[in-house]
Amino acid sequence: MTYEMQDYADREMLAINLANRIAGDLKAALNHQYRALLVVPGGTTPGPIFDSLCAADLDWARVDVMLGDERWLPEDSPRSNTRLLRERLLVDRARAARLLPLFIPADQPEDVLAELESQIVPQLPIAVLLLGMGADMHTASLFPGADNLSRALAEDAPVLMAMRAPSAPEPRITLTAPVLDAALKKHVVIFGQEKRDALEASRGLPVEQAPIRAVLDGATVHWAE
Repeated sequence: MTYEMQDYADREMLAINLANRIAGDLKAALNHQYRALLVVPGGTTPGPIFDSLCAADLDWARVDVMLGDERWLPEDSPRSNTRLLRERLLVDRARAARLLPLFIPADQPEDVLAELESQIVPQLPIAVLLLGMGADMHTASLFPGADNLSRALAEDAPVLMAMRAPSAPEPRITLTAPVLDAALKKHVVIFGQEKRDALEASRGLPVEQAPIRAVLDGATVHWAE
């Protein structure tokens, strides 16, 4: 498992530089294929990156954007990551991009996995992937101790899986490890010493305890205090 580590003087510099890097990766992908799939995380960490990326000068009408995972909540919920995407990324020039949803109203995510997958599969592989990581070494909704983790880490995992974990208040839906790992360009963003220490500790742990390991090979990790 080898990855590149890039340190930044502060979070603002990281956000600007990483947005430029992602924009460059997308432009390169669009030079070789008609459409490109960008997969991004939710949560608070990527917001400043989105604020810069949304203004990037590229052919956004040929870009599909989706989350790596989503809470099973309607978009009008304050905890919806899709809402964050619409407010912070799919604005300015990036308004022309096409959003691939990870939520369809249904009682349980299992009820609509096939429908959601049908929109995603034709756009694979992921051209550019941005992931975060928790202090527990989870990424996307691949949580240590989650009910379907082993299946989501398997080489023959489906594209999407529902996931429930003790640390997650609601069910989640997530892209699985092999789909994430197959991305042509992979970036991981982490802030703070605690997460940097966790990343280092992951090297000596089985992937079930440190799911971030499933996607680190060949990735660039971007860190700022």
